[in-house]
Amino acid sequence: QVQLVESGGGLVQAGGSLRLSCVASGRIFSINTMGWYRQAPGKQRELVAAATSGGNTNYADSVKGRFTVHRDNAKKMVYLQMNSLRPEDTAVYYCDARVVVSSSGYELHYWGQGTQVTVSS
Repeated sequence: QVQLVESGGGLVQAGGSLRLSCVASGRIFSINTMGWYRQAPGKQRELVAAATSGGNTNYADSVKGRFTVHRDNAKKMVYLQMNSLRPEDTAVYYCDARVVVSSSGYELHYWGQGTQVTVSS
């Protein structure tokens, strides 16, 4: 089993910053992609940012230039630095990871439990 535990959510005023952290633990051979999704009330879950083990990153257009995703492969962690936050960034943020769980390369997709980010206007 693999667990993803997020931390760092909270309430912040518009224009402020927050940093989310996520750590993976359990039966892990390696981690391919780690990243962040978010889901606002009444909306579908959407990709925010992701990073490969090699350092390539991908961002949603709505957060480019404001959010930065960073991985620490040795610690099995991924971070999301969120700057210039807007009320529309309010959502539950989920960490996700595509984890190789066996020597054969079998990959599974895991999710964290989610952390609330609320941006007040």
